Amino acid sequence: MENPQKLCRKFKDVSLEELRDRLAEFAKVRNWDQYHSPRNLLLALVGEVGELSEIFQWKGEVERGLPNWSDDDKEHLEEELSDVLLYLVQLADVCGLDLGQAALSKIVKNAQKYPILD
Repeated sequence: MENPQKLCRKFKDVSLEELRDRLAEFAKVRNWDQYHSPRNLLLALVGEVGELSEIFQWKGEVERGLPNWSDDDKEHLEEELSDVLLYLVQLADVCGLDLGQAALSKIVKNAQKYPILD
């Protein structure tokens, strides 16, 4: 099997559709679909958000780009952010929602709700 780090570097732009399909296949071959109810996925997502929060808990404010963080700290952050993203994509899929389209629609709604002030 290919090194996961090497495999990840092959992709520059990854679609939500590709993530959804890969996650569905990953769960299917492991027979995990039975556990992936909306409730269970939401609870897993909340747990991962908690793990993500722990990374920042005692750091105070951090600079954009994380210039003072070690490579290990950045890799840990990438992993936790990825966990959150993957559970969110999976939750949307199990609920039958198009997360990409919903996000685009939300940006439009936010632009209307929060217009540019002169």
